[in-house]
Amino acid sequence: MTQLKLGFIGGGLNSAVGAAHFTAVSMDSRFRVEAGCFSRHEAINNRTAEQWNVAAQRVYPSWQSMLAGEVGRLDAVVVLTPTPEHKAPVIAALTHGFPVICEKALASTSDEARAIDKVVRDVAGYLSVTYNYTGYPMVRELKEMIRQGKLGRIEQIHIEMPQEGFARLNREGKPMVPQQWRLKDGVIPTISLDLGVHVLHMIDFLTGEKAIEVVATQSRQGRFTQVVDNTMAIIRYTNDIECGVWFSKAALGHRNGLRVRVYGAEGSVEWFQMDPEVLIYSDNRGCRHHIDRGHNDLLLAHESRYNRFKSGHPSGFLEAFANLYADIGDDLMHRKSGSERGCGYTFTAQEAMEGLRILEAMTISAHERRWVEIGG
Repeated sequence: MTQLKLGFIGGGLNSAVGAAHFTAVSMDSRFRVEAGCFSRHEAINNRTAEQWNVAAQRVYPSWQSMLAGEVGRLDAVVVLTPTPEHKAPVIAALTHGFPVICEKALASTSDEARAIDKVVRDVAGYLSVTYNYTGYPMVRELKEMIRQGKLGRIEQIHIEMPQEGFARLNREGKPMVPQQWRLKDGVIPTISLDLGVHVLHMIDFLTGEKAIEVVATQSRQGRFTQVVDNTMAIIRYTNDIECGVWFSKAALGHRNGLRVRVYGAEGSVEWFQMDPEVLIYSDNRGCRHHIDRGHNDLLLAHESRYNRFKSGHPSGFLEAFANLYADIGDDLMHRKSGSERGCGYTFTAQEAMEGLRILEAMTISAHERRWVEIGG
């Protein structure tokens, strides 16, 4: 299989996400990182290139010079800068003719996402946003169960993503200080751009339904009171689905407690990211079943692409990221051959914009203490 050539903007060795993306793109030999401006700091930029075997002449001091120097040489550009710095390099890469892969959140506001989406349409470009939790095999199994009606009509979803990073102490008994850009809130609180986008996108991914209205609270409970670190919401979706949402960085005892519970008229399913190989399925006759990748009646998680190693050896966070990149790779190969996006597992600026609109409505609701309709 022909390897696709990538250039990274951001994602250096001091980045929270760079190593995860590099490992994911490398895992199945679908991609090769050939160029980059990995950091604005020269030493980190060069050390990252050396560690990842990127030729020195294709390491650039700025993303602008990288885009100018790599026209016609790359199959896609991956944008891994902090969220507030996404818009400019994403739009510039699109206008230079590069397909773009962007770490979530795509943008800081729905207006920024709308501007990016307009450029995608104007230049007939390609953009994919990475919501990596959708790459877990058993999450995709759950999506297929819902699609085939295994749970009956979906009535409610409860989804939470609690973490403890803003509340716990390190080994020296001091607060664990995050990157500085995470300690500033904009129109949408940074925690919403970090965790909230995953939570909302998961609902969209599993059901395809659209949010109608929301009521929410936002609070500051951890050690960095200049930013929101805890959000709860009730969201009403089309087809009378009610969703309860909670995401937090001030929940002691939770490393990354992403949990999804879907309730239908004929059954329910629970998935927990800390035990990613298992779905707990309960039917309307009182029976509970544990379904994993070794189950005989799987709908899609038995496919070879989800089984790099046999069941019983958990497929985790990095493998889920690699699954998503495999889908993006398929998209890019389709594009090179002149056809459209294919598999339905990659996500556009339009989907990002919808999630950001919900987050904006949640912020208004929390400030004004009322239900808020989701704008179109």
